[in-house]
Amino acid sequence: MLDIVLYLFIGVVFIQLIYYVLVFGKFSFAKNVTNQPKRIPISVIVCAKNEEENVKKFVPLLLEQNYPDFEVVLIDDSSSDNTLEIFEEFEKKYSNIKLVKVINNEAFWGNKKFALTLGIKAAKNEYLLFTDADCYPTSPNWIKEMSSHFTLKKTIILGYGAYEKINNSFLNKLIRFETALTATQFLGWAKIGKPYMGVGRNLAYKREEFFKVNGFIDHMKLRSGDDDLFVNQAASSENTTVCFSKESFTYSKPKTSFKDWFNQKRRHVSTATYYKAWDRFQLGLFFISQLLFLILAVGLLLLQYQWILVASLIAFRYLFAWISLGYAAGKLNEKDVVIWFPILEISLIVTQLNVFFTNLFSKPVHWK
Repeated sequence: MLDIVLYLFIGVVFIQLIYYVLVFGKFSFAKNVTNQPKRIPISVIVCAKNEEENVKKFVPLLLEQNYPDFEVVLIDDSSSDNTLEIFEEFEKKYSNIKLVKVINNEAFWGNKKFALTLGIKAAKNEYLLFTDADCYPTSPNWIKEMSSHFTLKKTIILGYGAYEKINNSFLNKLIRFETALTATQFLGWAKIGKPYMGVGRNLAYKREEFFKVNGFIDHMKLRSGDDDLFVNQAASSENTTVCFSKESFTYSKPKTSFKDWFNQKRRHVSTATYYKAWDRFQLGLFFISQLLFLILAVGLLLLQYQWILVASLIAFRYLFAWISLGYAAGKLNEKDVVIWFPILEISLIVTQLNVFFTNLFSKPVHWK
């Protein structure tokens, strides 16, 4: 019986090796390609609902971008605070702002996808760049960096949306570790030619890709997934590429309480259940292999069964995982979290299990 458990453990380590080296490694060890800047007219699209404080701070940063031809489409999704009034002031001040006002509609109440659809249709340019109302670009070259990856064939660009660093906060390290790990995974698969998701904090695509899949119509009933479900449906090896130059990143303020972050993760996980079958399988296989690695490693060590071999496999797995994630974290400006990798990984696995079981018994709350 213990022989079977040992063979299972060896198989799990092999699966982890495939992910960390062959899949994640496609991003971790990739060289950043510097493309010639384009002069493509870009529409930056921002959807906001009750975000008055954030839009005051961050919309000016979008307007200061170093790019020759762009507009900013501001969508007010029936806000009950002063978001609309602030947008109207920006519209008066800047000629390259287009304001879209979403009126309360009973059929689409609270649905961000409906608001985004109106913004996409209102944009004057064919090439669209998306970010959230609580996000800001890391440099004035954000539009230039993201748009430089558009070609005649590459019409979907996956970028990196990071979270701000908070010193002496374990939760912040956990949030940024999870964000970097997720990015390493979806950027790695995209480079392989199997893109399955993107993040609305930093995502670009040509409008024709939106209409090819009839927009969000196939998942309009779901209040989340305007980014990852769209990419899961529309992206392919032919039309998708990635951008991970450090000037292309966007940053958001992270959650500061575990409860708020936990609820955010519940929404993300509930959306992932609608991915294509292969994508659900590979995501599930990675998580199960992580979980089984921990359980089997602890069990075999406690039983002291073939402990030298088991300890060697554990060390080997952590070595190649650390190297792969270390290179990825360097590209994503998240090097400090890799130091805590074993602790953060265990914490994340426990959290993900909790999210899974909680979602079995109640539905998460979405777009506010």
